[in-house]
Amino acid sequence: MSEEPPGETNEDDPDAVGDEVDRVEELEKEIQYAKAETANARQRAAKERAELLKYGGASLANRIIPMVDVLAKAVEASEGSDSVTEGVRLTLEGIKAALDAEGIVQIEAMGNSFDPTCMEAIATIPCPEDCQPGSVIEVIEQGYRMHDRILRAARVVVAEGDP
Repeated sequence: MSEEPPGETNEDDPDAVGDEVDRVEELEKEIQYAKAETANARQRAAKERAELLKYGGASLANRIIPMVDVLAKAVEASEGSDSVTEGVRLTLEGIKAALDAEGIVQIEAMGNSFDPTCMEAIATIPCPEDCQPGSVIEVIEQGYRMHDRILRAARVVVAEGDP
């Protein structure tokens, strides 16, 4: 038998041809695996981009929501209807509208059944006659959600026991 240069095979040697076929099949499998990995990476990146676009404003919202609380309390605490109170009320409405436009909404808790996924029970009191046990009878701090994520749970007082 003669020496063959690297990369060339003797076509008469069945072992060499078989090894070459095996190597080609192995390389084809590696290419398929690499293509699948690339497709998965693209899908993950697209999902992450979509999440970032959807929830990108959550940090800003978490800083603004306490200001909404303060403005709401200022409106509630004002007795008369003067221009300052009206200005605070309009500012509050503007901020709420901006939050709503970004998909940030207030969690409706008052009068509803207690939901531990979006509410935090601060206290429980005996159930008044006009309420159902397990219902929210007072909202201490409003909760907010952005799309399907809870930004801040509503802090509530819940009725317990028999009416």
